[in-house]
Amino acid sequence: MAASNRTATRPIWARPEPASRHPRFSRDQIAAAALSIADADGFAAVTMRRIAAALGAGTMSLYRYIETKEDLLALLDDAILGEAVVPGELPADWREAIALIALRSRQAYLKHPWAIQTLQGRVAPASAGPNGARHAEQCLAALAESPLSLRARLDLLAIVDDYVYGHVLRAAELTASPAAGGDASAALELAQSRITAGDLPRLAALAADPAVPALTDPAELEARFERGLRLLIDGVAAGLLPGE
Repeated sequence: MAASNRTATRPIWARPEPASRHPRFSRDQIAAAALSIADADGFAAVTMRRIAAALGAGTMSLYRYIETKEDLLALLDDAILGEAVVPGELPADWREAIALIALRSRQAYLKHPWAIQTLQGRVAPASAGPNGARHAEQCLAALAESPLSLRARLDLLAIVDDYVYGHVLRAAELTASPAAGGDASAALELAQSRITAGDLPRLAALAADPAVPALTDPAELEARFERGLRLLIDGVAAGLLPGE
């Protein structure tokens, strides 16, 4: 997809959708089709031809909606952020509210494990899109009744985001599938062979201990995330709250 001179520096959100009174597709529909392809076959499989086929459209007709590769990335990023928005009311306690948003964000990105590595640094600021703006607004609303200063609130949100993204990247590595460009089982077999070779006694003992949960166990990954999240929020807040 080659960017035209007219749109090369303008993000998709700065342009109106096609002016037809009855556009055949919405940006949401295009994003949903692209997400489905990426989830099934990896982001490399997302092409205009594949998206058009999923929508039952001609490939060239989609260029009325998506003019550049950056347009598609922006749509995907915003669609995932829409899934990260917590529906309904947030908990009254600000610690619980920000924890719930983090858990929801984790779920959204784990559903699309290719997304963080693919999208980070390649799209406009997340809040540029409608769902990104809703997510940012909800994060600020979660901390609106906290005793934190504005600077401290922004620091906490950034630190929690870093934690969520780091966890999702790590989880994606541990549970990578061939479609995502990795083979977790082969990597684990290689690691096991090195452990059993005899020159890594501490790792061997750890691997043989039945009390140690499997690294790739989804339930253990989630439990570890929640434990770390609570410790992180409490610890950061203790350092940021006035007088603490």
